[in-house]
Amino acid sequence: MSALVLLLARPPAGLNLGGSNQFPWTIVFTLTLLTLVPAIVLSMTPMVRLVVVFHFLRQALGTQTAPSNQVLMGLGLMMTWFLMQPVLMQVDRQAVEPYRQGQISGWDAIERGAGPPKTYMLRYAREKDLALFVSASMTARPARPEDLPMRVVIPAYMLSELKAGFEIGAVLFLPFLLVDMVVASITTSIGMYQLPPVVISTPLKILLFVMVDGWNLLAGSLLKSF
Repeated sequence: MSALVLLLARPPAGLNLGGSNQFPWTIVFTLTLLTLVPAIVLSMTPMVRLVVVFHFLRQALGTQTAPSNQVLMGLGLMMTWFLMQPVLMQVDRQAVEPYRQGQISGWDAIERGAGPPKTYMLRYAREKDLALFVSASMTARPARPEDLPMRVVIPAYMLSELKAGFEIGAVLFLPFLLVDMVVASITTSIGMYQLPPVVISTPLKILLFVMVDGWNLLAGSLLKSF
């Protein structure tokens, strides 16, 4: 699917997807794919894991709107672009360039371009999740994972990424939860019932996160997890 976006975003002068020159269909395909780009990014890239972890961090810090959703999505997109560059370069080398030079047809380029994203997703998709969707699709178990169709690989990859994101988020949540518990116990023991503990714990958590250079540590840990 990502290969199809690359192919149709830069169509050559003589476009030939099936065997005849149907340039109006290219416009239809391109406009349709533009609406599907957000879904493609969320389903076939590390964006799922990054967004889940960022939202866990915001909840743990107690800042409901800072950083804003736009900032987190922007950071997630840039990190996704950084992580997916080798895959995109491989797609460009295997599918886009031969297609632009007229060496292969459009459908052949799409089939070739689907290989690198599938290999990437299979690297992080758990066998348990793959088996779940193989069983649900009522297809025969293939001899190799590479033979699995994309309709099995993509949802299995998303489930695996969600699990990884929740695991990282849970570990990230624990230190801040400890700060909340300590502050709540101290304020309760000295009789500060009128002042909510979150009023005191939130600045302390933000200060702790800034002092340890939390954003750098988090970004580094996320990049190393791929």
